[in-house]
Amino acid sequence: MNTNLSAEDRFKYQNPEVIRRILNTANNIAIIGLSDKPQRASNFVGSYLQSERYNVIPVNPMKKEILGKVCYPDLKSVPGKIDLVDVFRRPDECVSIVQEAIEVGAKAVWMQLTIANRDAAELALENVLDVVMDRCVKMEHGRYNGNLHWVGMNTEIITSKKVGRFI
Repeated sequence: MNTNLSAEDRFKYQNPEVIRRILNTANNIAIIGLSDKPQRASNFVGSYLQSERYNVIPVNPMKKEILGKVCYPDLKSVPGKIDLVDVFRRPDECVSIVQEAIEVGAKAVWMQLTIANRDAAELALENVLDVVMDRCVKMEHGRYNGNLHWVGMNTEIITSKKVGRFI
C-alpha cells in the first residue's frame, strides 16, 4: 500500500499486533469527522463498523445525527467510555485530537489512510495509548477477519467460517 511512512515508522505505527489488539478490545469507537454522506469514506467505514457490531460514536460539530446515532461536537461531550478514536481529519488537527483523547481516557488513536502526524502519535504513545497511523480501520478489520475479499481483494485466507474477533 502507498504510504509516506519510513520502514521504521511503518513498524512502529502499523504494527499488526497493535492493530489486532485494538480491533479485539475496542467496542466504543468515536469517529472524528464522520460524514452523513454515504459516498464519503468516513460514512462507509462507520456503517461497516456498525455492521460488525462495534458501537460507533459520531463526532462532528456540524451534525445532530449520523448513522442513526446522536452526533457529538467533540470527544469531551461523549457520555461513557471511548475505546478507540478513529480520525478522519487533516494531519495538522491530530495533536489537539490526541490531547482530547487523552483527556477523556481513550485507549487508542487510529489515523486513517493518508493521515500521519508523528507529534500526535508520539504524544499518544507517551500517554500509553495504542496508535495506528496511515491505515484504514475497515480494511484492517477485513484483513484479519477474512472479509477483505468482499471488495475484490485477495486475503489469501481460505475459509467458509466467519469469525467475530480474531487472534
